[in-house]
Amino acid sequence: MSKNREVKEQVVADIIEKFKNAQSVAFVSYSGLTVEQVTNLRKLCRESDVSYCVLKNRLVKRALDELKIEGADDLLNGPNAFVFSMKDAVSGPKIVSEFIEKNKLNSLKLTGGILEGKFEDVATMEKLAKMPSREVLLARLVGSMSATIGNFVRVVEAVRKKMAGEE
Repeated sequence: MSKNREVKEQVVADIIEKFKNAQSVAFVSYSGLTVEQVTNLRKLCRESDVSYCVLKNRLVKRALDELKIEGADDLLNGPNAFVFSMKDAVSGPKIVSEFIEKNKLNSLKLTGGILEGKFEDVATMEKLAKMPSREVLLARLVGSMSATIGNFVRVVEAVRKKMAGEE
């Protein structure tokens, strides 16, 4: 077996591992971006524990075939980047979507992605990008719970005061 083939097989194995460990993977078409824009996007991704990778389409196709994920073949043409969200499914698509809106870019766009081991179209990935992050959802949950508990305590205190004749 040639050395080049061994290297490619190892790269495909690494890509498979990334797909398996990711909560979601956003496919991004990035033709026409400047080096500065790509650097800024990579920086935003790093700050959120998201991995932005440019991979060879052919090797990604092999990895997807081995994982038995179908439907992404049409997207694996031209310059593509892959945004791997490791801690939650929302982070990667949200970063890309917000970066596009903030910089008013036509040269960068979400084209689809992988969610829970299945290929999803661009509409699903855009919906995912609009969802609040895990931290925001947890903060809302805690806020709702504390408000409910606070209201309960006030009602109990009012009943106690009324029964004690303090009101």
